[in-house]
Amino acid sequence: PPASQNNEQGSTLRDLLTTTAGKLRLGSTDAGIAFAPVYSTGTASGKSGRTMPNILDDIIASVVENKIPPNRAPKINVKSEIKDEPKDDKKCVQDDCSKRYGDIQYSWICDKHVLWLRDHKNSNNWKLFKECWKQGRPVLVSGMHKKMNFSLWKAESISLDFGNQQADILNCKDSIISNTNVKEFWDGFEDVSKRQKIKNGETALLKLKDWPSGEDFKTMMPARYEDLLKSLPLPEYCSPEGKLNLASHLPGFFVRPDLGPRLCSAYGVAATKDHDIGTTNLHIEVSDVVNILVYVGVAKGNGVLSKSGVLKKLEEEDLDDLLRKRLKDSSELPGALWHIYPGKDADKIREFLQKIAKEQGLEVLPEHDPIRDQSWYVNKKLRQRLFEEYGVKTCTVIQFLGDAIILPAGALHQV
Repeated sequence: PPASQNNEQGSTLRDLLTTTAGKLRLGSTDAGIAFAPVYSTGTASGKSGRTMPNILDDIIASVVENKIPPNRAPKINVKSEIKDEPKDDKKCVQDDCSKRYGDIQYSWICDKHVLWLRDHKNSNNWKLFKECWKQGRPVLVSGMHKKMNFSLWKAESISLDFGNQQADILNCKDSIISNTNVKEFWDGFEDVSKRQKIKNGETALLKLKDWPSGEDFKTMMPARYEDLLKSLPLPEYCSPEGKLNLASHLPGFFVRPDLGPRLCSAYGVAATKDHDIGTTNLHIEVSDVVNILVYVGVAKGNGVLSKSGVLKKLEEEDLDDLLRKRLKDSSELPGALWHIYPGKDADKIREFLQKIAKEQGLEVLPEHDPIRDQSWYVNKKLRQRLFEEYGVKTCTVIQFLGDAIILPAGALHQV
């Protein structure tokens, strides 16, 4: 309803604009609220008092005054992009959508928390993705490697092309970062005997973090950049030029986050004695992220679990039945284990990790944020406690070769 005459400022932005518009005249001295013209009080001309009004305020005043008359509310007509869009999105997502999306191959995993699009080639995937994305749910798209030039992404190929480059390499066991030759990392990627040793003689668990990234990726690896772009899932959303990719439509004066792409490579935890650590600790991304598993190396050497041993370790996880079925498919190659939490659970998880830190005798400073600092990998025992004590359930996803995991901004995850 229109703002009352007794309350000219109103309770909504529209009320504020409509009740203020009539007062915004050039030279007015009594507007007193938002968008009032701003004047300078300089004395360069030798005359005191007001000079020309600020041009932005002048424009705003004119637009508000001319477009929204004070005595008439604007009519707003919002139309949906999809004419047959359901009235109840949640019902459509959680119930059987086969009638609406019968031409799309999909399944639900993790208690219907994650949408799995099984045919990456289906041009209608974006329609079901949109239903899921509105609710901030992660999405898995499989088979992306079938569209890619696989030879470009082999460890030996990258080492051959860029082995002389210098980069930051993180030892995930002790969080020590060193600037070293990239070739050393790739030489040990599939040959454990060539991996660095740490003080106690154990094999280092190395990660080549975000190398290369952003414009460096495009400049340094043009062929791989083009191969990646043509293979992105759901190009309407994920392509830099996608019609539903918000970032591609932002005006130039916005400060954008680093949209990548970036290459993240790490040794497998299966080759280490300690399976309670990860290569990516629990954290939150500030923008939506697409992570495609373009290559899975099979490590060889002393102490490395066999393929059956790796599968056995993965089967000990709290997995969805469909993921267990994929594990038994010899044509599938598992490469990464993800634990994902919705953003709404961030405060509970933060409180839980601070509690665990105190139990372990660690100093918890007021400014310390365990999620922001990426200082925790939540192991199986802690994940169970998190569920029992805070009711926060972990969504466990295995990423196989060619899988694209699409996460909404704010979702917590570790790998």
